[in-house]
Amino acid sequence: MKSDPAGSGIPDRRGLHAVPETTTEKLTIARAIRDAMRDEMARDERVIVLGEDVGIDGGVFRATEDLIEQFGPDRVIDTPLAESAIVGMSVGLAATGLRPVCEIQFMGFVYPAINQLFGHAARLRNRTRGGLSVPMVVRMPYGGGIHPPEHHSESYESLFLNTPGIKVVVPSNPYDAKGLLTSAIRDDDPVLFMEPKRIYRAFRSDVPVGPYTVPLGSAAIAREGDDVTLIAWGAMARLCLDSAEVLAHEGVSAEVVDLRTLNPLDRETLLASVVKTGRAVVVHEAPRTNGFGAEIAALINEHAMLQLLAPVERVAGFDVVFPLAKQEHLYLPSRERVIRSVKKALAF
Repeated sequence: MKSDPAGSGIPDRRGLHAVPETTTEKLTIARAIRDAMRDEMARDERVIVLGEDVGIDGGVFRATEDLIEQFGPDRVIDTPLAESAIVGMSVGLAATGLRPVCEIQFMGFVYPAINQLFGHAARLRNRTRGGLSVPMVVRMPYGGGIHPPEHHSESYESLFLNTPGIKVVVPSNPYDAKGLLTSAIRDDDPVLFMEPKRIYRAFRSDVPVGPYTVPLGSAAIAREGDDVTLIAWGAMARLCLDSAEVLAHEGVSAEVVDLRTLNPLDRETLLASVVKTGRAVVVHEAPRTNGFGAEIAALINEHAMLQLLAPVERVAGFDVVFPLAKQEHLYLPSRERVIRSVKKALAF
């Protein structure tokens, strides 16, 4: 595994999440996110954290735990229950020199802030012809898998991917979570940082102590293979790795592309994998119709149709309101559905 010349410990573009030779610790995704904010707040006094219960309580998922003790209430700010105010205030703070990291407790709560995100955060750089930038991060736990009420489980990344001016990032493991969030905080444009809550604490892996970056716009080959490409992000990348392991015992070599950043999208890595294998299965939690999987399928058809051995398959949520807790397993993509789609592509 190659690291970048500067020695920041960034894996190369095909990186299989190898950890550089430095001091590491075993972290969950939630803890890696907390550490990224802590390191950046210590490095840059312009970085502040704000949101509902992020201070004294440490956030609804404890991802900001202990930050208020380290940096005080002037930089870790408990806000009212008003998403429009949280994001609107962050836009103003970012435009005037700070680097706010605001938290929306669940993706389903973001709708009151849509005007601030779409109408201002995404447009301010263009509106001022480059005079102002909006270096802010909106952290947002998303997706199902923890049995909450239905409006706590949305995966509506497509809303933001259809909004020029907002970058969209989705980690699938602790190493990427810390490195991608560090890059997002340092970025001069607004970044939507989607956090897959079903794997917040599902596992631990090695994460370097201290700050490092994983570049935005760079996908990773999480597992190499030759027969089919599985394309996913967030918790679905973990599902694809699990599915690939099962397929391997059946003699099928599946490559897993973890997109990591949805906008900007690493088309080069994605297309190179599909050209190599000739088959693609896209997996996401969001509803199938107009989901990002459809855009990926269109991209593959436009640039790699002659190399395809089968139509692009999609495994997604259904076109219904996210169900209540006892039925969410019927809605979410499963290993069985992924494997069934792979076999369909292989049999074409």
